[in-house]
Amino acid sequence: MNHILFIFLDGVGLGSPDPAINPLAAAELPSLTRLLGGRRLLAGTPRLETERALFIPTDAELGVPGLPQSATGQATILTGRNVPREIGRHWGPKPNAEVAAILRQGTVFSRLSARGLRAGLLNAYPQRYFDAIASGHRGYSAIPLAVTAAGLALLTADDLRAGRALSADFTGAGWPEPGAPLLSLAEAGRRMAQLAAGYHFAFYEHWLTDLMGHRGSLDEGRAVVEQLDSMLGGLLEAWDDASGLIVITSDHGNLEDHNQRHHTAHLVPTIIVGQARAKFGENLVDLTGFAGPIERFLAGG
Repeated sequence: MNHILFIFLDGVGLGSPDPAINPLAAAELPSLTRLLGGRRLLAGTPRLETERALFIPTDAELGVPGLPQSATGQATILTGRNVPREIGRHWGPKPNAEVAAILRQGTVFSRLSARGLRAGLLNAYPQRYFDAIASGHRGYSAIPLAVTAAGLALLTADDLRAGRALSADFTGAGWPEPGAPLLSLAEAGRRMAQLAAGYHFAFYEHWLTDLMGHRGSLDEGRAVVEQLDSMLGGLLEAWDDASGLIVITSDHGNLEDHNQRHHTAHLVPTIIVGQARAKFGENLVDLTGFAGPIERFLAGG
């Protein structure tokens, strides 16, 4: 069956080539560099197509003044609507009432599910997350809100232990509860490919990139993107380009500029892997450009 694996990288922009401030310039990223024909995820890397991938520098500002934020950026990706323009500002990190209402009106998760297609989030959540939500001490961010509003269940520690989900760090090493299986990064990539093959639309959220932009050192940021690259090596080895697409993008910049701890207005990277990549990305220029192609591809159009 046609299927899409959507890998969302929180807070990754296209920044300076200076390795003293940009982990993406400093890191060893053989999988990504090979995928992009020797280029790197940096400002100035143009839209290009290689033997296996289409790379598109993507606008996250959406014509709205101010720095892009997580809630409105993620909601735009998931709905295809220019959410910051609709509410008059960028907003985050968590959805406010306006953004939450837009997510509840319909996202790729709800629209695909209504067509009988299997959509889901591959991330596992620990029990303490569910307890905090139930107690009111924590609110959903945009992605789990979109999933639950579509009537889909978030995956649990039991799903992680059974091999039906992945942890936020890919391997399970940082899982906060006992009993998580430990995977190598390459094994985690192969597991992600295996899990995605059971869905029409599988989504994986990697938020550690944004956390390292806000709080981590340059070395910690470099380590996180090198781990991502190693996972992608296993994923790309296992992926069937003929039947599926891998789509990778972000909601705003952050990690790429360690001179500051805030979001940036930089373009964000979009990478599309698979035989149908050119058609999927032909009109994609900003964050509104994902939802429509996802639904058309999975409809066979």
